[in-house]
Amino acid sequence: MSRRHTLQRMKDKSVSTPVLPRRQFAGRLVAGLFGCLVGSRIASGIQLPQRDGVDAALERAVNYLLSQQKESGAISDSRYETSMSALAIMALASVGHQPSDDTAMGDAMYRAIEFVLSEKRQEANGYFGQADGSRMYGHGIITLMLTEMQGMGRDAQQDHRMGEALHRALAVILKAQQVRKSAIYQGGWRYEPGSTDSDLSVSVWQLMALRSAKNDGLDVPIGAIESATAYLERSYSRPNRDDPAGGFAYIPNQNNPTFTMAAAGLLAMQVCGHYDAPEVIGASDWLLNRPLKLDERFFFYGCYYYSQGMHQRGGTYANTAAEQVIAMLLPRQRGDGAWESNDGQEKDAGLVYSTCLAMLSLSVEYHFLPIYQR
Repeated sequence: MSRRHTLQRMKDKSVSTPVLPRRQFAGRLVAGLFGCLVGSRIASGIQLPQRDGVDAALERAVNYLLSQQKESGAISDSRYETSMSALAIMALASVGHQPSDDTAMGDAMYRAIEFVLSEKRQEANGYFGQADGSRMYGHGIITLMLTEMQGMGRDAQQDHRMGEALHRALAVILKAQQVRKSAIYQGGWRYEPGSTDSDLSVSVWQLMALRSAKNDGLDVPIGAIESATAYLERSYSRPNRDDPAGGFAYIPNQNNPTFTMAAAGLLAMQVCGHYDAPEVIGASDWLLNRPLKLDERFFFYGCYYYSQGMHQRGGTYANTAAEQVIAMLLPRQRGDGAWESNDGQEKDAGLVYSTCLAMLSLSVEYHFLPIYQR
C-alpha cells in the first residue's frame, strides 16, 4: 500500500518473494529527473537557490559511503557494523539507488544487504542488536531497512532471505512491546528486548519499522501501533500551559521537551497517519519557534527527524526547516564527502552515522523511501 511519488521511475520486476508481498519502490535518480525536481519545488512553494549545492553534496556523500565499504560488505567505520550498514543502505536508497541497479551504488547496496543477512548478524530468535552491540536502537534501524527494501533485492533469493529475516525481526519488536511494564511505559520500547521501561528515542525506530511493515501489507496488529501511538501521546508536554505549542520528552510525564525528541515524536505521529493531531500541530509550532542549532545535543539525529517531520507539515514549516538544514549542513561537509559530529556521543558512532543522517535530512524532497511519503 505504498504511496507512489509522481517523480518515481518504477522498476517492475516479475520476481516476487514467497514470504512477503513486495513493495513498489522508487527508481534511481537520472539526469533528466532533476528538471522535474526543480518544478516540484516551485509548485510546492519551496524555492531554495542552494538546492544545486545539495545535489552535489549528496553525490559526494554517496562516494564517501562507497569508500567505507569493507570486504565483508559492511559499510561502517564504527563497532556498530550491522546497524550502520542498514543506515547506509537507507541513505543510498533515499537518493534513488537500488541494489538491483547495475552500478557501483547498486553493487554496494547488494553487498551491504548480504552482510546484514549473513550468519551471526541475527540471533536465532530474530534479534539484530546483539552482534554489533547496537541493542534495540540497531534492531529498529535494521528492521526498518528490511521493510523498505523488501522486494527490491538483486534476485529472488535475496528477497526471500530479507523476508525471512524481517519476519523474525518484527516478532522481536512485537514481543518486546508486550513485556510487562508500568502504565506510563506501556506501548514503548527501550534498550533491550526485555526492558521493563521505555523511552521515545528507541521507541520511534520500532514504531516506524512496524508502520512500514504495515504499509508493506504484513500482518502487524493494529493494536501494536495504537499502543505505541498512545505512548507517544504520553511523551508530549506543554511547558507553558498558556501556549498551545509543546514538544515531546525522552520519558513520558516529563515536562521538559527537547529539540531532538520533539522532532522525533512529530515524525512518528505523522508516519502513523496522525497529521492533524494536537500533538503534531503543537510540536511543529514549538519547533518553528526554536531554530536548529549546531550545538544541539545529538545534532545529526535531531536534524534528521526535524527535516523529515517538518517537511511532512509542508508550507512555512517545510520551507523554514529546509533553509535551516541546508544552511547548517552544506558548509560543514568535509572534502571527502563525510559529515562529522561535534557531539561526543554522536562522534563515537562514526562518520558513516553522521553522513547517513545528513543525507536523509537533505534528500527529504526526493521522497524515494516509502516510509517518508505522506
